[in-house]
Amino acid sequence: MNNLNYGIIGNCKSAALIDRSGSIDWCCLPNFDSASIFARILDRQNGGCFRIEPLGEYRIDQEYINKTNILVTQFSCGDHAFELIDFMPRYKTEDGLYHCPPDIVRYIRHLSGTPEVRIHYQPRPAYAQHPTRVEIADEFIKHLTVKGQYESVYLYTDLPFEAVANAQPIRIERDGFLLLSYNQKLIRPDLDWIQLEFERTKVYWLGWVAKTKVFTHYQKEVERSSLVLKLLAYQKTGAILAAVTTSLPETIGDVRNWDYRYCWIRDASMTITTLARLGHFNVAKRFLQFILDIVPYKDEKIQILYPIDHRGQLVERELPWLAGYEQSRPVRIGNAAARQRQNDIYGVLLDAIYQSLMIFHHTLNNKDDIWTVVRTLARHVRNNWKKLDSSIWEFRTEQKHYTFSKILCWVAMDRAARIAYFFQKKADAESFARTRDEMKVDILKKGCDPTARMLTQFYGGTSMDASNLLSQQYGFLSHKDPIYINTVLRSFEELCKDGLMYRYKTPDDFGVPQSSFTICTFWMIKSLYLVGREKQAVEMFEQVLKYSNHVGLFSEDIDFSSKRLLGNFPQGYSHIALIDTALTLSESPEWHKETEHFQP
Repeated sequence: MNNLNYGIIGNCKSAALIDRSGSIDWCCLPNFDSASIFARILDRQNGGCFRIEPLGEYRIDQEYINKTNILVTQFSCGDHAFELIDFMPRYKTEDGLYHCPPDIVRYIRHLSGTPEVRIHYQPRPAYAQHPTRVEIADEFIKHLTVKGQYESVYLYTDLPFEAVANAQPIRIERDGFLLLSYNQKLIRPDLDWIQLEFERTKVYWLGWVAKTKVFTHYQKEVERSSLVLKLLAYQKTGAILAAVTTSLPETIGDVRNWDYRYCWIRDASMTITTLARLGHFNVAKRFLQFILDIVPYKDEKIQILYPIDHRGQLVERELPWLAGYEQSRPVRIGNAAARQRQNDIYGVLLDAIYQSLMIFHHTLNNKDDIWTVVRTLARHVRNNWKKLDSSIWEFRTEQKHYTFSKILCWVAMDRAARIAYFFQKKADAESFARTRDEMKVDILKKGCDPTARMLTQFYGGTSMDASNLLSQQYGFLSHKDPIYINTVLRSFEELCKDGLMYRYKTPDDFGVPQSSFTICTFWMIKSLYLVGREKQAVEMFEQVLKYSNHVGLFSEDIDFSSKRLLGNFPQGYSHIALIDTALTLSESPEWHKETEHFQP
């Protein structure tokens, strides 16, 4: 069974997925959202990969160098052994800039004996739509497209070029390297340079993790998840990706295949809040600037997701020449959800701005810009919160009055009131607070089952939605409120199956969901803990942790019966919730403070 047993390497500019045998099966260069160079994960025959095959019966083990994003795959067979150390260079240079080239370094470290390997180097640029041509030069091996969009990549190595290009046997008798680059190098790399890149990159990641706050429980899981979130932060703009892949299905053979290589404001805002709680404030500040750069100051239109570099339109299209992950079609790039109305987005945006203000108010120089953005968003919420929308789950055909969307509109006005009060705009603060209070009355009247006294998926309905578990986290309800307690317990009863959660069970555009949405399971665990079911929550959490892959990574979804990972990978949203839940279960008093709301 394929369980998305991939490690991820990256440098905040791009990333690559490497399977347990050391095969690079997915990578886009030069950026996260560029066309793929290797896409074997979406088409095992034609997608292209970069695989090192040992000749013989080798044992293969894989793990990260502790507290880094450097992946080590070890091959051993009797007296013969070697390591494959994979990373993408990242470190700070003497001038204070970050060195993060579109390069993949495969450092081969000889351990013992004389292992023999074949190197299957099969780049297929531009999503593998057209054949490629190989050119062997004095300094590199070049692959380039022969028709369609022009793309090319360069391979530098101290191994025999002909043997590498033609997958001929190569004996490993000393350390060596393979360096894949999107760029042609001005200076030919050698082994000394590769080893220096390795050491500097290792020191960078060790230093970054050292800044993470230490907690009593689940430290290893929190560190790995924070490393994933850091990898998803795009260096150039501060945008945060949802995941590095496209079209990995929620259910095998299903059509729920989406491109997640973009910045969802909702996901990214939660990522920033989580990283700031761990002490990584620079990422939070960069994302705040990203928000200010993308929000139209006095225009009411705002998208739920954006390209990571601000540019271009997110036009969704299909790639019919790719077979799909385990034949799950279509393969899509772009994302039509960018055109949807999702009213909850304003709440998470204003919450992110508020949190950033609380952290950085002494050092921010753009407070006028922030206040303009806040007023723009608050005005939009006030004018539109009573309208239908597509919900957090991005229903593509049916809009309704979704309760969670209304709650996040309440969050938007609550945070706008707080920000106005912070900026000493008393009249605005009082006005925003009045709208906030009006919203709460409306939500508790229409989005709450009058008999069972619990939040429902949409106004007038009776079905449950896991997103309503967040009503406590955002301060809409206390964890002691009977409505919240009822919501948690009924959601567990109706949406939990064998320790895993559905998002909802009502049919959507594609029928009834068939897999568990990983983040919802973490939301439920935290909610159970807060309403007094601590033992059950801890047991459930520790069981779910066992469903990660072999290096501790989670995707978007988990199959209820087999527990295999499904959906795009690694999913930032899942790792955000893992960290948040771990902090709660670690009983750190800092995370249990009740939210104090501004009252005019």
